[in-house]
Amino acid sequence: MRHLLRRAAALVAAALVCAACTLTVGPGAIDGSPSPRATPSQQPSPVPTGRGSAAAAMRALCVAPKNGSKKPVRPGTTPDAIAQVEHEVEAVRGFTYDHPVAVDPITQAQMDAKLTRSFDDTYPADLYDRRTLAWRTIGVIGPQQDLRRALLAFQTGQVIGFYDPENGQLVYIGDTSLDLNERFVLAHELTHAIDDQHFDLTRIDPLAAHCQDERFQAALGAVEGSAQYFATQVITRFPGGDLGGGEQPSLAGIPPFLVAMELWPYTAGQAFMTAMDQRGGTAQIDQALQHLPVSTEQVIHPERYPSDVPTPLDVSDRSAELGKGWHDLDVMQVGEEFLRAMLALRLDDATASDAAAGWDGGLYRAWSDGTHTAVVLATAWESPEDAQAFAGAAQDWLDAGDTPGAVQEAGATRVNLVFSGDPTALETLGSHP
Repeated sequence: MRHLLRRAAALVAAALVCAACTLTVGPGAIDGSPSPRATPSQQPSPVPTGRGSAAAAMRALCVAPKNGSKKPVRPGTTPDAIAQVEHEVEAVRGFTYDHPVAVDPITQAQMDAKLTRSFDDTYPADLYDRRTLAWRTIGVIGPQQDLRRALLAFQTGQVIGFYDPENGQLVYIGDTSLDLNERFVLAHELTHAIDDQHFDLTRIDPLAAHCQDERFQAALGAVEGSAQYFATQVITRFPGGDLGGGEQPSLAGIPPFLVAMELWPYTAGQAFMTAMDQRGGTAQIDQALQHLPVSTEQVIHPERYPSDVPTPLDVSDRSAELGKGWHDLDVMQVGEEFLRAMLALRLDDATASDAAAGWDGGLYRAWSDGTHTAVVLATAWESPEDAQAFAGAAQDWLDAGDTPGAVQEAGATRVNLVFSGDPTALETLGSHP
């Protein structure tokens, strides 16, 4: 499992402690009534999965994170202050711990050392170096920005606690004298521990191992959303402790797109679980953990969970058309949140959200000749109107920046975006859908 699954970002914890009672959810989620768009999708047409398909390329290119075989950490004596938070989590969660949790307060330096040691296993260099080239070509990170370096900078600057399901250990920056932020972080991570004991959250591991990025991000929204929701309940029902001091970690130099994607599971996830609670109480939250959402669309629009499933897409191999030396570089699922965060880099948030809201499927495939990179990003939409709205916003996004690309209508409900810094490759990709 990617270690970030169990980590709470410091600024998210602080923001949600302060705004815990002001979260809102979308239409249709308050009474549990599904919106018209949440009706079951028609059976999607099968897409190619054999040789030459994007699915085959993804299988070939995927590099799984390394999950070790850590021995369980034997719990020691739990300090009274931490035991109190455990009892509070049990009270709001409606479960008891099947077995004690090993809780270890550590320093910032020790936390950074832990993250750095596990980083190469969690974020394989081969995959993320290739993805860096694809994301630069799409324009979601800058031409000199490196995805792995940015992820490491984000983690060592933002992470203040994590629960490791491999050995059952929870570590956090602090001591046993807890301020409000530390109580929130502990409640968040202890919710992970109790959820893991009852629902085996490691079952999302295969999603990461097979590079099912959109499904992994959606599942992460549910997992982190549960931890955020119940940690907020702990702070609300059992108030106490000073807010705590210290400066917020800096995000300077970290690509805004990456920040948005990394923080999304916490913020959108909490709103999703709030909607689940309003739909059917804790039992509905448990249901969402048993049957995890399959797309970021379902998390962003809880009224579409669980019935509105994405349309599978294929991007055929264009390397022969691109010319000698071109080969597959990367394939990645692209969900509503990816597109929303992309558009929000250059358009206002409302426009970006509206343009991405009709998402029904997405995938990109990237190629390289060793010098240049080319990408086709294929998208499917709920209706022709949704497709047109996205196409218009995507063109405005391209016009607002300097990313070499084009919008390509590929059918009534299909829109492709093509990108390349090589004019010949861009023309080749744009010649036909």
